[in-house]
Amino acid sequence: MAAAGKPNLAGRVAFTYPAFVLYQVARFCIVLATEMQAVAIGWQVYEITKRPLDLGLVGLSQFLPGILLFLVSGYTADRFDRRKVLTVGYAGFAICSALLLAISIRGAHTVYPIYAVSALVGVVRSFNAPVSRAILPLLVPEEHFHSAFAWGATIFQTATILGPAAGGLIYAIFRGPAAVYAGAMITAAAAAVSMLRVKPRFRARPREAFSWKVVLAGFRYVWREKLVLGSISLDLFAMLLGGAVALLPAYASDILKTGPWGLGLLRCAPAIGAMAMALLLAYRPMRSHIGAKMLWCVAGFGVSTILFGISHTLLLSMTALVMVGATDMVSVVVRGILIQLATPDAMRGRVNAVDMIFISSSNEFGAFESGVTAAWIGVVPAIIVGGAGAIIVTAIWAWMFPELRNADQLTSVEGQVTVPATAASGK
Repeated sequence: MAAAGKPNLAGRVAFTYPAFVLYQVARFCIVLATEMQAVAIGWQVYEITKRPLDLGLVGLSQFLPGILLFLVSGYTADRFDRRKVLTVGYAGFAICSALLLAISIRGAHTVYPIYAVSALVGVVRSFNAPVSRAILPLLVPEEHFHSAFAWGATIFQTATILGPAAGGLIYAIFRGPAAVYAGAMITAAAAAVSMLRVKPRFRARPREAFSWKVVLAGFRYVWREKLVLGSISLDLFAMLLGGAVALLPAYASDILKTGPWGLGLLRCAPAIGAMAMALLLAYRPMRSHIGAKMLWCVAGFGVSTILFGISHTLLLSMTALVMVGATDMVSVVVRGILIQLATPDAMRGRVNAVDMIFISSSNEFGAFESGVTAAWIGVVPAIIVGGAGAIIVTAIWAWMFPELRNADQLTSVEGQVTVPATAASGK
Protein backbone atom coordinates (compact mmCIF):
# COMPACT_ATOMS: atom_id res chain seq x y z
CA MET A 1 0.00 0.00 0.00
CA ALA A 2 2.84 2.39 0.71
CA ALA A 3 4.08 2.07 -2.78
CA ALA A 4 0.95 3.71 -4.09
CA GLY A 5 2.03 7.01 -2.53
CA LYS A 6 5.43 7.06 -4.23
CA PRO A 7 5.35 8.55 -7.73
CA ASN A 8 8.09 6.25 -9.00
CA LEU A 9 6.21 3.14 -7.81
CA ALA A 10 2.59 4.16 -8.30
CA GLY A 11 2.41 2.72 -11.81
CA ARG A 12 3.79 -0.63 -10.60
CA VAL A 13 1.87 -0.94 -7.33
CA ALA A 14 0.13 -4.15 -8.49
CA PHE A 15 3.45 -5.98 -8.26
CA THR A 16 3.59 -5.43 -4.50
CA TYR A 17 0.95 -8.17 -4.15
CA PRO A 18 2.52 -11.70 -4.30
CA ALA A 19 -0.70 -13.37 -5.48
CA PHE A 20 -0.84 -11.03 -8.47
CA VAL A 21 2.80 -11.74 -9.34
CA LEU A 22 2.40 -15.53 -9.17
CA TYR A 23 -0.79 -15.36 -11.21
CA GLN A 24 0.92 -13.29 -13.90
CA VAL A 25 3.82 -15.76 -14.02
CA ALA A 26 1.33 -18.57 -14.59
CA ARG A 27 -0.59 -16.55 -17.17
CA PHE A 28 2.58 -15.59 -19.01
CA CYS A 29 3.58 -19.25 -19.24
CA ILE A 30 0.20 -20.44 -20.48
CA VAL A 31 -0.11 -17.71 -23.12
CA LEU A 32 3.45 -18.41 -24.26
CA ALA A 33 2.61 -22.10 -24.58
CA THR A 34 -0.66 -21.63 -26.47
CA GLU A 35 0.80 -19.04 -28.85
CA MET A 36 3.77 -21.28 -29.69
CA GLN A 37 1.34 -24.09 -30.28
CA ALA A 38 -0.95 -21.96 -32.48
CA VAL A 39 1.90 -21.18 -34.89
CA ALA A 40 2.83 -24.85 -35.14
CA ILE A 41 -0.77 -25.95 -35.71
CA GLY A 42 -1.35 -23.32 -38.40
CA TRP A 43 1.83 -24.09 -40.31
CA GLN A 44 1.42 -27.85 -39.96
CA VAL A 45 -2.17 -27.77 -41.22
CA TYR A 46 -1.29 -25.54 -44.18
CA GLU A 47 1.68 -27.75 -45.07
CA ILE A 48 -0.62 -30.77 -45.18
CA THR A 49 -3.51 -29.27 -47.19
CA LYS A 50 -2.39 -25.94 -48.74
CA ARG A 51 -5.99 -24.69 -48.37
CA PRO A 52 -6.84 -21.44 -46.50
CA LEU A 53 -10.23 -22.93 -45.61
CA ASP A 54 -8.53 -25.52 -43.41
CA LEU A 55 -6.93 -22.73 -41.39
CA GLY A 56 -10.42 -21.42 -40.74
CA LEU A 57 -11.58 -24.89 -39.68
CA VAL A 58 -8.90 -24.89 -36.96
CA GLY A 59 -10.52 -21.77 -35.54
CA LEU A 60 -13.98 -23.29 -35.86
CA SER A 61 -12.92 -26.45 -34.02
CA GLN A 62 -11.82 -24.31 -31.05
CA PHE A 63 -14.84 -22.02 -31.22
CA LEU A 64 -17.66 -24.59 -31.13
CA PRO A 65 -16.84 -26.09 -27.68
CA GLY A 66 -16.96 -22.62 -26.16
CA ILE A 67 -20.42 -22.00 -27.62
CA LEU A 68 -21.69 -25.31 -26.27
CA LEU A 69 -20.12 -25.06 -22.81
CA PHE A 70 -20.03 -21.37 -21.89
CA LEU A 71 -23.11 -21.57 -19.64
CA VAL A 72 -21.59 -24.39 -17.65
CA SER A 73 -18.13 -22.79 -17.57
CA GLY A 74 -19.48 -19.50 -16.25
CA TYR A 75 -21.41 -21.28 -13.51
CA THR A 76 -18.29 -23.31 -12.67
CA ALA A 77 -16.23 -20.13 -12.28
CA ASP A 78 -18.76 -18.78 -9.75
CA ARG A 79 -19.44 -22.06 -7.96
CA PHE A 80 -15.97 -23.55 -7.35
CA ASP A 81 -12.55 -22.42 -6.12
CA ARG A 82 -11.22 -20.33 -9.01
CA ARG A 83 -7.59 -21.10 -8.23
CA LYS A 84 -8.23 -24.85 -8.47
CA VAL A 85 -10.25 -24.51 -11.67
CA LEU A 86 -7.41 -22.54 -13.27
CA THR A 87 -4.81 -25.07 -12.15
CA VAL A 88 -6.79 -27.93 -13.70
CA GLY A 89 -7.24 -25.89 -16.88
CA TYR A 90 -3.51 -25.22 -17.23
CA ALA A 91 -2.83 -28.92 -16.75
CA GLY A 92 -5.41 -29.58 -19.48
CA PHE A 93 -3.49 -27.36 -21.90
CA ALA A 94 -0.34 -29.39 -21.14
CA ILE A 95 -2.21 -32.61 -21.97
CA CYS A 96 -3.38 -31.13 -25.29
CA SER A 97 0.21 -30.26 -26.19
CA ALA A 98 1.28 -33.80 -25.29
CA LEU A 99 -1.38 -35.21 -27.64
CA LEU A 100 -0.21 -32.96 -30.50
CA LEU A 101 3.35 -34.08 -29.81
CA ALA A 102 2.32 -37.72 -30.05
CA ILE A 103 0.47 -37.07 -33.34
CA SER A 104 3.51 -35.33 -34.83
CA ILE A 105 5.95 -38.05 -33.74
CA ARG A 106 3.77 -40.69 -35.39
CA GLY A 107 3.60 -38.57 -38.55
CA ALA A 108 0.54 -36.50 -39.39
CA HIS A 109 -0.72 -37.16 -42.92
CA THR A 110 -4.23 -35.87 -42.30
CA VAL A 111 -5.55 -32.87 -40.41
CA TYR A 112 -8.41 -34.63 -38.61
CA PRO A 113 -6.45 -35.65 -35.49
CA ILE A 114 -5.19 -32.08 -35.23
CA TYR A 115 -8.76 -30.79 -35.46
CA ALA A 116 -9.77 -33.19 -32.68
CA VAL A 117 -7.07 -31.90 -30.33
CA SER A 118 -7.91 -28.31 -31.32
CA ALA A 119 -11.48 -29.01 -30.23
CA LEU A 120 -10.14 -30.29 -26.90
CA VAL A 121 -8.14 -27.06 -26.58
CA GLY A 122 -11.43 -25.24 -27.09
CA VAL A 123 -13.04 -27.24 -24.28
CA VAL A 124 -10.23 -26.40 -21.86
CA ARG A 125 -10.27 -22.75 -22.90
CA SER A 126 -14.04 -22.50 -22.41
CA PHE A 127 -13.56 -23.27 -18.69
CA ASN A 128 -10.24 -21.47 -18.29
CA ALA A 129 -11.10 -18.08 -19.82
CA PRO A 130 -14.00 -16.91 -17.57
CA VAL A 131 -12.29 -17.89 -14.33
CA SER A 132 -8.98 -16.40 -15.45
CA ARG A 133 -10.58 -13.00 -15.73
CA ALA A 134 -12.89 -13.37 -12.74
CA ILE A 135 -10.03 -14.11 -10.33
CA LEU A 136 -8.08 -10.89 -11.00
CA PRO A 137 -10.16 -8.62 -8.69
CA LEU A 138 -9.42 -11.09 -5.88
CA LEU A 139 -5.68 -10.56 -6.21
CA VAL A 140 -5.43 -6.77 -5.74
CA PRO A 141 -7.60 -4.13 -4.01
CA GLU A 142 -10.10 -2.32 -6.20
CA GLU A 143 -8.20 0.99 -6.00
CA HIS A 144 -5.27 -0.68 -7.77
CA PHE A 145 -7.29 -2.67 -10.28
CA HIS A 146 -6.69 -0.26 -13.18
CA SER A 147 -2.94 -0.69 -12.76
CA ALA A 148 -3.27 -4.46 -12.36
CA PHE A 149 -5.44 -4.81 -15.47
CA ALA A 150 -3.12 -2.70 -17.63
CA TRP A 151 -0.04 -4.59 -16.45
CA GLY A 152 -1.85 -7.89 -16.96
CA ALA A 153 -2.56 -6.85 -20.54
CA THR A 154 1.11 -5.90 -20.98
CA ILE A 155 2.31 -9.27 -19.70
CA PHE A 156 -0.25 -11.04 -21.88
CA GLN A 157 0.96 -9.19 -24.94
CA THR A 158 4.61 -9.84 -24.09
CA ALA A 159 3.86 -13.56 -24.11
CA THR A 160 1.88 -13.09 -27.31
CA ILE A 161 4.96 -11.52 -28.90
CA LEU A 162 7.46 -14.10 -27.69
CA GLY A 163 5.22 -17.13 -28.23
CA PRO A 164 4.72 -16.89 -32.01
CA ALA A 165 8.32 -15.79 -32.59
CA ALA A 166 9.62 -18.71 -30.51
CA GLY A 167 7.19 -21.14 -32.11
CA GLY A 168 8.13 -20.13 -35.65
CA LEU A 169 11.86 -20.20 -34.86
CA ILE A 170 11.73 -23.60 -33.15
CA TYR A 171 9.61 -24.99 -36.01
CA ALA A 172 12.21 -23.80 -38.54
CA ILE A 173 15.24 -25.00 -36.57
CA PHE A 174 13.87 -28.47 -35.83
CA ARG A 175 12.09 -28.73 -39.21
CA GLY A 176 8.76 -29.69 -37.78
CA PRO A 177 6.18 -29.07 -35.05
CA ALA A 178 7.22 -31.76 -32.54
CA ALA A 179 9.74 -29.59 -30.68
CA VAL A 180 7.21 -26.75 -30.50
CA TYR A 181 4.58 -29.01 -28.95
CA ALA A 182 7.12 -30.37 -26.45
CA GLY A 183 8.07 -26.85 -25.40
CA ALA A 184 4.41 -25.86 -25.07
CA MET A 185 3.71 -28.92 -22.89
CA ILE A 186 6.54 -28.08 -20.47
CA THR A 187 5.59 -24.41 -20.30
CA ALA A 188 1.92 -25.17 -19.62
CA ALA A 189 2.94 -27.55 -16.83
CA ALA A 190 5.01 -24.73 -15.29
CA ALA A 191 1.91 -22.51 -15.40
CA ALA A 192 -0.06 -25.08 -13.42
CA VAL A 193 2.66 -25.28 -10.77
CA SER A 194 2.79 -21.48 -10.40
CA MET A 195 -1.00 -21.27 -10.14
CA LEU A 196 -1.00 -23.74 -7.26
CA ARG A 197 0.95 -21.21 -5.18
CA VAL A 198 -1.51 -18.33 -5.71
CA LYS A 199 -3.53 -17.38 -2.63
CA PRO A 200 -6.46 -15.14 -3.63
CA ARG A 201 -8.20 -12.94 -1.08
CA PHE A 202 -11.21 -14.78 0.27
CA ARG A 203 -14.60 -13.34 -0.64
CA ALA A 204 -17.69 -15.28 0.31
CA ARG A 205 -20.04 -16.08 -2.57
CA PRO A 206 -23.54 -17.47 -2.27
CA ARG A 207 -23.73 -21.13 -3.29
CA GLU A 208 -26.64 -20.89 -5.68
CA ALA A 209 -28.22 -24.14 -6.78
CA PHE A 210 -27.91 -24.97 -10.45
CA SER A 211 -30.91 -23.62 -12.36
CA TRP A 212 -31.52 -21.91 -15.68
CA LYS A 213 -32.23 -18.64 -13.88
CA VAL A 214 -28.85 -18.77 -12.16
CA VAL A 215 -26.99 -19.88 -15.28
CA LEU A 216 -28.54 -17.17 -17.48
CA ALA A 217 -27.91 -14.33 -15.00
CA GLY A 218 -24.88 -13.21 -17.01
CA PHE A 219 -26.99 -12.81 -20.15
CA ARG A 220 -29.58 -10.74 -18.33
CA TYR A 221 -26.93 -8.46 -16.88
CA VAL A 222 -25.22 -7.82 -20.23
CA TRP A 223 -28.56 -7.16 -21.95
CA ARG A 224 -29.61 -4.72 -19.23
CA GLU A 225 -26.35 -2.73 -19.22
CA LYS A 226 -26.32 -1.12 -22.67
CA LEU A 227 -22.86 0.33 -22.21
CA VAL A 228 -21.51 -3.17 -21.62
CA LEU A 229 -23.59 -4.63 -24.45
CA GLY A 230 -22.41 -1.98 -26.89
CA SER A 231 -18.73 -2.37 -26.05
CA ILE A 232 -18.56 -6.15 -26.28
CA SER A 233 -20.81 -6.44 -29.35
CA LEU A 234 -18.71 -3.80 -31.13
CA ASP A 235 -15.65 -5.94 -30.49
CA LEU A 236 -17.52 -9.02 -31.72
CA PHE A 237 -18.55 -7.71 -35.11
CA ALA A 238 -15.54 -5.51 -35.85
CA MET A 239 -13.02 -8.25 -35.06
CA LEU A 240 -15.21 -10.92 -36.67
CA LEU A 241 -14.96 -9.10 -39.98
CA GLY A 242 -11.50 -7.63 -39.62
CA GLY A 243 -9.57 -10.59 -38.22
CA ALA A 244 -6.66 -11.26 -40.57
CA VAL A 245 -4.54 -13.34 -38.19
CA ALA A 246 -6.07 -16.67 -39.25
CA LEU A 247 -4.86 -16.08 -42.82
CA LEU A 248 -1.28 -15.29 -41.84
CA PRO A 249 0.11 -18.74 -42.81
CA ALA A 250 -1.29 -18.34 -46.33
CA TYR A 251 -0.23 -14.68 -46.49
CA ALA A 252 3.31 -15.43 -45.31
CA SER A 253 3.70 -18.37 -47.70
CA ASP A 254 1.95 -17.15 -50.86
CA ILE A 255 2.13 -13.34 -50.72
CA LEU A 256 5.30 -12.52 -48.78
CA LYS A 257 7.12 -15.76 -49.72
CA THR A 258 8.57 -16.34 -46.24
CA GLY A 259 8.91 -19.48 -44.15
CA PRO A 260 7.78 -20.29 -40.60
CA TRP A 261 10.12 -17.59 -39.23
CA GLY A 262 8.21 -14.95 -41.21
CA LEU A 263 4.90 -16.29 -39.92
CA GLY A 264 6.22 -16.02 -36.38
CA LEU A 265 7.19 -12.38 -36.94
CA LEU A 266 3.80 -11.55 -38.43
CA ARG A 267 1.92 -13.20 -35.55
CA CYS A 268 3.89 -11.32 -32.91
CA ALA A 269 3.53 -7.91 -34.65
CA PRO A 270 -0.01 -7.19 -33.35
CA ALA A 271 1.16 -8.05 -29.84
CA ILE A 272 4.00 -5.53 -30.11
CA GLY A 273 1.51 -2.75 -30.82
CA ALA A 274 -0.85 -4.01 -28.13
CA MET A 275 1.91 -4.17 -25.52
CA ALA A 276 3.06 -0.64 -26.31
CA MET A 277 -0.50 0.65 -25.95
CA ALA A 278 -1.03 -1.30 -22.71
CA LEU A 279 2.12 0.22 -21.21
CA LEU A 280 0.97 3.67 -22.24
CA LEU A 281 -2.44 3.10 -20.62
CA ALA A 282 -0.80 1.71 -17.46
CA TYR A 283 1.03 4.99 -16.87
CA ARG A 284 -1.44 7.35 -18.56
CA PRO A 285 -4.95 5.87 -18.19
CA MET A 286 -7.79 7.38 -20.15
CA ARG A 287 -9.52 10.07 -18.06
CA SER A 288 -12.27 11.29 -20.37
CA HIS A 289 -14.18 10.64 -23.63
CA ILE A 290 -13.46 6.93 -23.37
CA GLY A 291 -16.39 5.96 -25.60
CA ALA A 292 -15.35 8.17 -28.50
CA LYS A 293 -11.72 7.09 -28.14
CA MET A 294 -12.74 3.44 -28.23
CA LEU A 295 -14.84 3.96 -31.38
CA TRP A 296 -12.08 5.86 -33.18
CA CYS A 297 -9.58 3.14 -32.30
CA VAL A 298 -11.85 0.37 -33.62
CA ALA A 299 -12.17 2.33 -36.85
CA GLY A 300 -8.38 2.62 -36.86
CA PHE A 301 -8.24 -1.15 -36.51
CA GLY A 302 -10.19 -1.44 -39.77
CA VAL A 303 -7.91 1.04 -41.58
CA SER A 304 -4.82 -0.83 -40.36
CA THR A 305 -6.29 -4.12 -41.57
CA ILE A 306 -6.83 -2.66 -45.04
CA LEU A 307 -3.22 -1.42 -45.05
CA PHE A 308 -2.04 -4.93 -44.20
CA GLY A 309 -4.16 -6.36 -47.00
CA ILE A 310 -2.59 -4.16 -49.69
CA SER A 311 0.96 -4.68 -48.43
CA HIS A 312 3.40 -6.91 -50.29
CA THR A 313 6.48 -6.34 -48.12
CA LEU A 314 7.28 -7.85 -44.74
CA LEU A 315 8.18 -4.51 -43.14
CA LEU A 316 4.96 -2.74 -44.17
CA SER A 317 2.89 -5.80 -43.23
CA MET A 318 4.43 -5.88 -39.75
CA THR A 319 3.91 -2.12 -39.35
CA ALA A 320 0.23 -2.48 -40.23
CA LEU A 321 -0.17 -5.37 -37.81
CA VAL A 322 1.50 -3.36 -35.03
CA MET A 323 -1.17 -0.69 -35.62
CA VAL A 324 -3.85 -3.40 -35.57
CA GLY A 325 -2.69 -4.52 -32.13
CA ALA A 326 -2.37 -1.00 -30.70
CA THR A 327 -5.86 0.08 -31.74
CA ASP A 328 -7.43 -3.19 -30.56
CA MET A 329 -5.82 -2.84 -27.12
CA VAL A 330 -7.84 0.29 -26.34
CA SER A 331 -11.05 -1.70 -26.83
CA VAL A 332 -9.66 -4.55 -24.71
CA VAL A 333 -8.78 -2.30 -21.76
CA VAL A 334 -12.02 -0.31 -21.78
CA ARG A 335 -14.18 -3.42 -22.04
CA GLY A 336 -12.16 -5.40 -19.51
CA ILE A 337 -12.16 -2.77 -16.77
CA LEU A 338 -15.82 -2.03 -17.42
CA ILE A 339 -16.89 -5.65 -16.93
CA GLN A 340 -14.65 -6.47 -13.96
CA LEU A 341 -15.54 -3.41 -11.88
CA ALA A 342 -19.20 -3.26 -12.80
CA THR A 343 -20.01 -6.87 -12.02
CA PRO A 344 -20.61 -8.25 -8.50
CA ASP A 345 -18.06 -10.94 -7.64
CA ALA A 346 -20.79 -13.56 -7.12
CA MET A 347 -21.71 -13.48 -10.83
CA ARG A 348 -18.45 -12.30 -12.36
CA GLY A 349 -17.71 -15.72 -13.82
CA ARG A 350 -21.03 -15.89 -15.67
CA VAL A 351 -20.70 -12.37 -17.06
CA ASN A 352 -17.15 -13.12 -18.17
CA ALA A 353 -18.37 -16.32 -19.80
CA VAL A 354 -20.80 -14.26 -21.89
CA ASP A 355 -18.01 -11.84 -22.78
CA MET A 356 -15.71 -14.72 -23.73
CA ILE A 357 -18.36 -15.98 -26.16
CA PHE A 358 -18.18 -12.61 -27.88
CA ILE A 359 -14.38 -12.74 -27.88
CA SER A 360 -14.28 -16.34 -29.11
CA SER A 361 -16.80 -15.50 -31.80
CA SER A 362 -14.62 -12.66 -33.01
CA ASN A 363 -11.44 -14.78 -32.84
CA GLU A 364 -12.13 -18.45 -33.56
CA PHE A 365 -15.33 -18.02 -35.59
CA GLY A 366 -13.74 -14.97 -37.19
CA ALA A 367 -10.92 -17.27 -38.29
CA PHE A 368 -13.48 -19.56 -39.91
CA GLU A 369 -15.17 -16.60 -41.61
CA SER A 370 -11.81 -15.37 -42.91
CA GLY A 371 -10.95 -18.83 -44.24
CA VAL A 372 -14.29 -19.14 -46.06
CA THR A 373 -14.02 -15.63 -47.51
CA ALA A 374 -10.43 -16.23 -48.65
CA ALA A 375 -11.46 -19.48 -50.33
CA TRP A 376 -14.25 -17.57 -52.09
CA ILE A 377 -12.56 -14.33 -53.22
CA GLY A 378 -8.88 -14.79 -52.37
CA VAL A 379 -6.65 -13.99 -49.39
CA VAL A 380 -5.89 -10.33 -50.14
CA PRO A 381 -9.48 -9.30 -51.07
CA ALA A 382 -10.78 -11.10 -47.97
CA ILE A 383 -8.50 -9.04 -45.71
CA ILE A 384 -9.39 -5.74 -47.41
CA VAL A 385 -13.14 -6.42 -47.32
CA GLY A 386 -12.87 -7.41 -43.65
CA GLY A 387 -11.12 -4.15 -42.75
CA ALA A 388 -13.76 -2.12 -44.57
CA GLY A 389 -16.44 -4.09 -42.73
CA ALA A 390 -14.90 -3.19 -39.36
CA ILE A 391 -15.09 0.52 -40.25
CA ILE A 392 -18.74 0.22 -41.28
CA VAL A 393 -19.61 -1.66 -38.06
CA THR A 394 -17.98 1.10 -35.99
CA ALA A 395 -20.13 3.75 -37.65
CA ILE A 396 -23.31 1.72 -37.11
CA TRP A 397 -22.51 1.06 -33.43
CA ALA A 398 -21.77 4.75 -32.80
CA TRP A 399 -25.33 5.45 -33.96
CA MET A 400 -27.02 2.46 -32.26
CA PHE A 401 -25.37 2.88 -28.83
CA PRO A 402 -25.28 6.54 -27.78
CA GLU A 403 -24.39 5.32 -24.26
CA LEU A 404 -21.10 4.08 -25.69
CA ARG A 405 -20.49 7.05 -27.96
CA ASN A 406 -21.08 9.57 -25.16
CA ALA A 407 -19.39 7.66 -22.33
CA ASP A 408 -16.92 9.98 -20.64
CA GLN A 409 -15.49 8.28 -17.53
CA LEU A 410 -15.78 4.92 -15.82
CA THR A 411 -16.14 4.87 -12.06
CA SER A 412 -17.09 1.99 -9.79
CA VAL A 413 -19.76 2.68 -7.17
CA GLU A 414 -20.86 -0.39 -5.19
CA GLY A 415 -20.42 -2.71 -8.14
CA GLN A 416 -22.05 -0.37 -10.67
CA VAL A 417 -20.29 1.47 -13.46
CA THR A 418 -21.56 5.02 -13.80
CA VAL A 419 -21.23 7.56 -16.57
CA PRO A 420 -21.51 11.26 -15.67
CA ALA A 421 -24.92 12.62 -16.64
CA THR A 422 -23.52 15.34 -18.88
CA ALA A 423 -21.60 12.78 -20.88
CA ALA A 424 -24.49 10.35 -21.06
CA SER A 425 -26.77 13.01 -22.44
CA GLY A 426 -24.33 14.00 -25.12
CA LYS A 427 -24.01 17.61 -23.88
